Amino acid sequence: MRPSGFNQIYLYDQAVDMRKSFEGLSQLIECAHPGQLLSGSLFLFLNRRRNLIKILYWEGDGFAIWYKRLEQGTFSSCFSGENTLTRQQFTMLLEGVVPRRLNNRFSL
Repeated sequence: MRPSGFNQIYLYDQAVDMRKSFEGLSQLIECAHPGQLLSGSLFLFLNRRRNLIKILYWEGDGFAIWYKRLEQGTFSSCFSGENTLTRQQFTMLLEGVVPRRLNNRFSL
């Protein structure tokens, strides 16, 4: 099950110790994006090896964490350096798609 109904998708720009839970991840978000913690956004965290991802989000009455561990391979590093992701980039990251070139076919 994937979280839905979110506003923004923020990718934390540094490797994170995956032992962190709600409080530790919340503190990282407050430092990086003050005031956004309860905004209904998704906050993505990757470990140094890029085989683990945690997603922290507010569900209206409490926080939830979605956690995924890859048995083989790593999450793509093509989105490194970006603070926000589009829904398309988010889906590509979770599904292991490594784009060679990102173009929106509907842009003018």
